Amino acid sequence: MKTEIIIALISFLGSVIGTFGGIVASSRITAYRLEQLEKKVDKHNNFAERIPLVEKDIKVLNHRVEDLEEMEKEKDK
Repeated sequence: MKTEIIIALISFLGSVIGTFGGIVASSRITAYRLEQLEKKVDKHNNFAERIPLVEKDIKVLNHRVEDLEEMEKEKDK
């Protein structure tokens, strides 16, 4: 009877160690993937912050081109 108990305890300890090992590995993988996602979000946010500035610059450039075209038309007259 003692042999069966010892085998059961060894099996139980193996199951416990395997379970905790799986939990730790899964936790590490999840943390790594979250870190990678955060990096992608940071890149996207940086890009999203810069777009309005670029749009503003484009508007200014468009106005300058229009002004130059008007000046050119006035010279031709």
